[in-house]
Amino acid sequence: MVVARLGVTTSLTALDVTAIRFGVAGLILLPVLWRRGFARDRLGWLGLVALALGGGAPTVLLASYGVWFAPAADGGALFPGVMPLFGSLLAVLVLKETFATTRRIGFALILAGAVGLIGVAGLTAGGWRTVGQLMFLGAAILWASYTVAMRRAQLDGLHAAAIGAVISLVVYLPIYVGLTGTALLAAPWPDIALQAIVQGVLTVVVSQYLYGQAVTILGASRAASFAALAPAMAAMMAIPLLGEWPAAADWLVIAVISAGVYLAGGGPLPGRATPAAAPASSGSAASRPRG
Repeated sequence: MVVARLGVTTSLTALDVTAIRFGVAGLILLPVLWRRGFARDRLGWLGLVALALGGGAPTVLLASYGVWFAPAADGGALFPGVMPLFGSLLAVLVLKETFATTRRIGFALILAGAVGLIGVAGLTAGGWRTVGQLMFLGAAILWASYTVAMRRAQLDGLHAAAIGAVISLVVYLPIYVGLTGTALLAAPWPDIALQAIVQGVLTVVVSQYLYGQAVTILGASRAASFAALAPAMAAMMAIPLLGEWPAAADWLVIAVISAGVYLAGGGPLPGRATPAAAPASSGSAASRPRG
């Protein structure tokens, strides 16, 4: 969120950031897809579309345009922050996962924090910030679909990331070149290199591999909850890198979402003990054979 906003508010556009991301990641992950294929027998057409949209250019375009209109802290709160809620709803419908009362309280807090953040923006910053926030929510829905499709097909994170990245490389890059030509070459090379390293390597390859491992071990909804620790991180990183200081009301809703993340991720309520080795949920990898 922070690096994307740095790019789109200086020398790059959301189209550029997306092209750099999948130009780099698609080439890196092409050998992975070549060896493993599209796994359509396990994903089905609907699952393949979910990976292409959620792990590909549409999600990144929504998030990148979102940080053009709204602060990076909003992106951290409303993209990875709210995604556990959407992921859990889909996990109930598709994976038949069930949730304890504590985790339901966490989801309720995430929802309350998201509604509060959008309300604060509407009262203080006007319509454009709200437009960016709605884009973050759209990205969260697509990413939640990606998570559940990956979990349902029991794909590892690198394989799923390769499918999304290579499809965007093949489909999005020609469209981007047709729209912008060689305009990207006029941007400062340090700016391009920063986006290539953070977006193309760290975000798509490294973090999606680790995220996929978490989904395999913990289950789709719980892994999504841990990924939602990003709200506070994005807000804190935006201060030195972007000079964006969240208002007191913003910190409050970020704290509410973070509390929801803690509970949705299985954290105990005060005064309640948690078993040292809790059994895996019905949707976790421990209860299903690995493919």
